[in-house]
Amino acid sequence: MQLEDYFDFQRPDDIRLKGTRVGIETILYDFIHRCRTPEEIAQSYPSVTLEQVYATILYYLHNKEAVSAYIADSLEHGHKMREEQQRNPSPVVVKLMKLKAERGAMKKVNESEISAG
Repeated sequence: MQLEDYFDFQRPDDIRLKGTRVGIETILYDFIHRCRTPEEIAQSYPSVTLEQVYATILYYLHNKEAVSAYIADSLEHGHKMREEQQRNPSPVVVKLMKLKAERGAMKKVNESEISAG
């Protein structure tokens, strides 16, 4: 079995573990940035085997420059998407934010009444 056989190369910016919806960036972020062990990572994702986690780490070590760029691009894309969502929230998010603000205002009123009474 070749190392690449563990992955589905769906697009240049979308590499997933074969048979799962988990991207290699998810596994590698946990490994590199969160300093989690392969065993901890495998336990966190029920659809991923320990063998797949090790294969992902080995793939990273064999292709460090390219995979590091892939991860950086993935993080940047996620950051841009979050910014876009904050600038243009969906109607559901707007409604939830409004409800949260109303509840916060009601809580302040109730706290004021309790401290005054």
